[in-house]
Amino acid sequence: MTSINIIFNSQQVQLEAGTSLREFISAQIGKELDADSKAVDGSKLGVAAAVNGAVVPRSSWNSKALEDGHSIELVTAAQGG
Repeated sequence: MTSINIIFNSQQVQLEAGTSLREFISAQIGKELDADSKAVDGSKLGVAAAVNGAVVPRSSWNSKALEDGHSIELVTAAQGG
């Protein structure tokens, strides 16, 4: 297994090379995501992802391969007033 190192929310993380952004987010939020990056249980995700400071549209999560040195930010939507 070849591995890569990324920075996730300011913490260094080691991943298997070839991991997609969808696979990584699925593991972080504990929900299975389909090829369109929607929760298979139909629930709302309420998260946005950025790679190297650029927001990645959910429609691109499955095709976005993470690379060594990438910086990933995952932001969770909060509701309140």
